[in-house]
Amino acid sequence: MSKVALLFLFVFLGGIFTAFFVTPVASFIVYQAVYLANPDSRWWAATIPGMRYSLIAASFMLVILVVKYRELTELAPWKQQPIFKWLLALLIMYEVMNLFAIVPDEHSRFTFDFVKLVVIILVAYKLVNSEKALDACLWAYILGTTYIGYVAYSLGRNSQGRVEGIGMVDTGGDGNMTAAAMVPALILLTYTAWIGNKRIKILSIFCGALIANAIVLINSRGAFLGAVAGGLFFLFYMIFSRYQRKGQRGAAILIILVAFGGTLYVADEAFWERMDTLREVDDGGKSGSHRIDFWLATFDVLNDYPLGVGIGGYIQLSPAYLPAHYFENRTTGKAVHSTWFQALAEIGWLGFLIFLALLVSTYRVSRRTKQHLIRKENYDAYFKILALEGALLSFIVAASFINRTRAEVLYWLILFIAVASNIYYFRVTELAERNKEVQSVARAKKNQ
Repeated sequence: MSKVALLFLFVFLGGIFTAFFVTPVASFIVYQAVYLANPDSRWWAATIPGMRYSLIAASFMLVILVVKYRELTELAPWKQQPIFKWLLALLIMYEVMNLFAIVPDEHSRFTFDFVKLVVIILVAYKLVNSEKALDACLWAYILGTTYIGYVAYSLGRNSQGRVEGIGMVDTGGDGNMTAAAMVPALILLTYTAWIGNKRIKILSIFCGALIANAIVLINSRGAFLGAVAGGLFFLFYMIFSRYQRKGQRGAAILIILVAFGGTLYVADEAFWERMDTLREVDDGGKSGSHRIDFWLATFDVLNDYPLGVGIGGYIQLSPAYLPAHYFENRTTGKAVHSTWFQALAEIGWLGFLIFLALLVSTYRVSRRTKQHLIRKENYDAYFKILALEGALLSFIVAASFINRTRAEVLYWLILFIAVASNIYYFRVTELAERNKEVQSVARAKKNQ
């Protein structure tokens, strides 16, 4: 049995044991490890027992929730989190579209997968209920993407100059989708490389190098833009924020120099040639600007199907809405190639507005949490929230060029912000209100 397989089994079995006897959050970390390791697609899968590891991990999460429901609900009640109202509304829209989907079997199958994802997010919110638990989940995500970076390094590019088939189960082996899921880890590592101790800094640089190298090998233009957007967002606040730690601006400049130097070191000629096609908008085949045709066609589809066409519907109908030259030597339709237009096509205008409301609600909750942390002068946590915002921004930018409306990592990032708001804001303010009530009752009794 390989060392990687042994490590996977150790994490899986050890995490289940830890979840029952030490801390509930370990069950979600096991789920993260299974998702990111994706054992069914690895060469070492033949050396481990053939089991549905993801189902087992998710089932243990539910068992832990049932056993400790009262205790966990006191720490993380669902009802106070506005993000979940929009998440459930989005899920309802997908369920309603079962009645109108152009490809009902495909829509039903992927909607069921989305139901499972929403359940996982809701359960995880209760399990991840402390700062240490949140940090552990962030590191589980970072280390998982680092492993994927190692796989990319080991395999190298194929004959088409890409790395395919190394990602998570919901990426279908697509390199662009895998790169988009990895990019947010770079923003989180920027934070840990700055705020952590010496060991954490070294680990952050090591993980960041493998992840960045994988993104270069995959040659994803969207992921590159996402990394730039998320990185600039976070570093802008590091440099120009009024709330400064000692040496903060110098650390930001050092991070920029290290990132720039590292990019120059790992980026080869093939990568820069690929990125240079972003400027060649006249050649849609090179720049990807032909995707604008796919996006604009979404409005034509919605004119005929204002409620949307369901999952897979756009691909099915695309030959009727796109020029014929896109289908030469093809037996299937074209995807819309954008998370935004994917949402529009699948669930129509109403569903798209709900999807936007989910993201806006996440931002508002994050902003309220940051304002509270500023009042408490907890600037380390304040910048952690900014790093989470930057991570979400990086994914959204990268996903603007691929279909990721129901991507697992997207909802993990929303979950992490929701968890942080619960830990740093909702629970603290609720406790303060309870204390006020107790003091008010005590004063009333004293006056009597």
